[in-house]
Amino acid sequence: MTQVVLLDPAAPDRLDRIRPFLPQGWVLTTAASRSPQDQLAALQGASFAITGDMPVTAAMMAVPGLRAVHKWGVGYDSIDLDAARRHGVRVFRTTGSNAVAVAETTLGLILAVNRNIARGHLGIAQGGWPKGQVAPSSTTLSGRTVGIVGMGHIGKALARLLRGFGCPILYAKRTPLPVDEEAALGLHFAPLDQLLAASDVVTLNCDLNDSTRNLIDRDRLALMKPDAILVNAARGGVLVESDLAQAIREGRLRGAGIDVFSVEPIQPDNPLLGLDPVVLTPHLAALDAGGFAPSVRRMMTNLLAVQQGTPPQGIDVLV
Repeated sequence: MTQVVLLDPAAPDRLDRIRPFLPQGWVLTTAASRSPQDQLAALQGASFAITGDMPVTAAMMAVPGLRAVHKWGVGYDSIDLDAARRHGVRVFRTTGSNAVAVAETTLGLILAVNRNIARGHLGIAQGGWPKGQVAPSSTTLSGRTVGIVGMGHIGKALARLLRGFGCPILYAKRTPLPVDEEAALGLHFAPLDQLLAASDVVTLNCDLNDSTRNLIDRDRLALMKPDAILVNAARGGVLVESDLAQAIREGRLRGAGIDVFSVEPIQPDNPLLGLDPVVLTPHLAALDAGGFAPSVRRMMTNLLAVQQGTPPQGIDVLV
């Protein structure tokens, strides 16, 4: 019997949706809670683990018998890859699987902030009619300059969506794209500080690593236009949340749309809570009901390859 554990605590109905995709003879379990103790307990006897949002620590990688960890999604900053290498644990992700979903959510947050959609809904839900209050900060996206920080699968998908809005698109990336790819996507490379200063909308769609941690802080926010907005659908650690909150409160930034947070689930003392020009969503950018079955099949194919000693999909291999 081969055991697979879903580290994100899941209800029985979610487990039932996954079980039909298991190879014959495999069983699926889940962690009792998000606590470190329950996470370690859930791994006992498991050959494979799947994580959505849960960190996979060095202690978890050291559990005897663990052969592979699969990220359900693409961000792997919370998975200890060094520990995986030390203990011979393979690590995979579903590369590019959620690019369109994240790009569409990023666009949705841009529109929600620019058009005051969330503020309008909330005002009506609370018995008001906030048309006059939101009018001064409502603006269009069409023709505005958008700066994309990061130009991987998600950034490219977002660039394609923005074509219909006629937006000039700047992008910042460690290594610029080939000129022909830039031309095909309608992109112009810019150093980060230049991008921040020139853009009406800035979106964060990059990995979280040592070079991007706290990338957007007080100094970088000060480079942005006062009537610009910021959207973060990357990782919470890319942005200094307290600095963004201060910029919003002081009127140095018009608004923001945030899907990811430094601590998740969001904590009651998060400085972005309660700010009218800020739209917050619960790390839902990658969710796509239509992508459920393909992602699960892909993960099971990779894990089965580990068990059978055959090559997994190379694009998904991290360790």
